[in-house]
Amino acid sequence: SIYFEFDSTDAFTAGALGEPGKRTFVLQVRAEGQRITIKCEKEQVAAMSEYLRKLLADAPDVSHVPISDAMQLSQPIEPEFVLGTVGLAYDTLNDRLVIQLDEIEIPEEGDEPISDQDVSRVRAHITRGQAAAFCKHADEVVSSGRPSCVFCGRPINKDGHLCPRMN
Repeated sequence: SIYFEFDSTDAFTAGALGEPGKRTFVLQVRAEGQRITIKCEKEQVAAMSEYLRKLLADAPDVSHVPISDAMQLSQPIEPEFVLGTVGLAYDTLNDRLVIQLDEIEIPEEGDEPISDQDVSRVRAHITRGQAAAFCKHADEVVSSGRPSCVFCGRPINKDGHLCPRMN
């Protein structure tokens, strides 16, 4: 397991690798000369963006948003672990949003449950500007895939899809 805590994060971003319908989503934290990449689900990226927006709505307005270059994934992209739970909070004392990314816990059959100490964890403290930039970029990454059906919300493949509401 790994544990990183970044008090001064240079970049927090999301990206997708591959073709729509077969994309792999990742989060990436860059700080203090290190880069941590975490494999995740599209829905996790969308949910983080939505929740960060709610936290930002209760905070003072953002005056500076980082340049878009900081939102691009940095190579090589090799995930350290697969994302499980996400914790988000606002540190009013330091005016930072705190993002905790925990590894998904999947014990092998017959193994003991995984203890909290054995779970990989990354905690990043980001500015409100970085959070706003993440939200904007994450929305673009999520929406750049397959279009959603207006009736059921499921993705539409190139050859169409079976819509449960239309059948």
